[in-house]
Amino acid sequence: MTQATLQTSTTAEELLAAVEAADNGRDILNPATGELVGRAPAHTVADLETAVQRAVDSQQGWGALSDEERCDRLMKAADAVEAAAEPLAQLLSREQGKPLNGPNARFEVGACSAWLRATASFELNEETLVDDGETHAVINYRPIGVVGAIGPWNWPMMITIWQIAPALRMGNAVVVKPSEYTPLSVLALVHVINTVLPDGVLNVVSGEGDVGAALSTHEAVGKIMFTGSTTTGKKIIEASAGTVKRLTLELGGNDAGIVLDDADPKAIAEDLFWGAFINTGQTCAALKRLYVPDAIYDEVCAALVEVAEQMPMGVGLEEQNVLGPLQNKAQFDIVDRLVNAAKASGARVLTSGEPDYDAPGYFYPTTLVADIDPDNPLVVEEQFGPALPIIRYTDLDEAIAQANALDVGLGSSVWSSDRDRAREVAARIQAGTVWINKHGGVDPRIPFGGIKGSGYGLEFGVEGLKALGVPQVISG
Repeated sequence: MTQATLQTSTTAEELLAAVEAADNGRDILNPATGELVGRAPAHTVADLETAVQRAVDSQQGWGALSDEERCDRLMKAADAVEAAAEPLAQLLSREQGKPLNGPNARFEVGACSAWLRATASFELNEETLVDDGETHAVINYRPIGVVGAIGPWNWPMMITIWQIAPALRMGNAVVVKPSEYTPLSVLALVHVINTVLPDGVLNVVSGEGDVGAALSTHEAVGKIMFTGSTTTGKKIIEASAGTVKRLTLELGGNDAGIVLDDADPKAIAEDLFWGAFINTGQTCAALKRLYVPDAIYDEVCAALVEVAEQMPMGVGLEEQNVLGPLQNKAQFDIVDRLVNAAKASGARVLTSGEPDYDAPGYFYPTTLVADIDPDNPLVVEEQFGPALPIIRYTDLDEAIAQANALDVGLGSSVWSSDRDRAREVAARIQAGTVWINKHGGVDPRIPFGGIKGSGYGLEFGVEGLKALGVPQVISG
């Protein structure tokens, strides 16, 4: 498929035909309907070897281009993604389940082109460290070589761009390993971007866990970028040790939000809702446990219920929906187990909590749970779905201590009418990012990363670019 074709007449079916398996593929089903989306290639470790070698062979020429030339290619990649935006969004909706509208499929594809453009716009110049008349020392960042990008199923296209855009900008070649649940979306995205890149610079291998494991140990791969569970992240750390790989790990989160007693419940309700339920709750940096003071607890609960009841859930390709299914049965079962544990404990379910187990698709209704113990499984385990526990507190210090008690620290938020007071509370929260009166609002200009069990390393902005290079100091 030529670039011109992509610009004028590409459909979702044409994209799918360009990337799905000719034979011996693996069925990918729509999580909203159970219908066949397409057949993903079942690549093997041998296919990975071929992809890595292609990356090695192409990297030197790509790295030899000027920074300006590589940025120009990233801008052209953004143009190509925009030209194919609607078919990409439709394929994403069918495979991942997220609706076209709201902060979902069309939003995700738009974020891909926006992140490509932003990554190409950052200035990263030689930095003078010392220049005192006797010593002159500068630092630059050289290409690592080949970068392995292992992505998740919740935001498969957008997070792939988060990984590959800075890697390409810094002169690296890339091998992408998408999630087994959402390979077609990533294959299509890479297909579109490769219409403007030199052959071999960006490669994708769609396989099972053994392919990801082989990528993590491959001696020709200098860095792994991984977004996913803490359990898998620990395995990657162990697997990469033998080759001393660089790592950026964005792992599981169980983000806390703390509402202060001066907040306006109605004013913050919709932002609270989307902080928790964006992508139907399937977001690492979503709001997953909300601490609300007794003084305004009932008002906040009532305001959230009012917002939740206005948000339609259903099949993603139906334009009216803004919430979709859980992407897979395993995640549905996790959410169901945790909500049932909350109900069994005597917690008060404000909205739904009663899925239709006989209906097609992995739909779990929007669920708000009040008057729940802070040690309940729904609070201390990451639900990663459309169920939000709302914990009542009377002492702010205790609420902060509970927010910090878990071995996670990706994001968090503070909600208040007094921004200075909110910042004081934010400084006491253990998380890589603390948002004020919003939650999960990532920005390509602002570094993002976790602490504790949520991983390490920074993405986005100039710091994210530096993480995709090898620092070299020249002093003399």
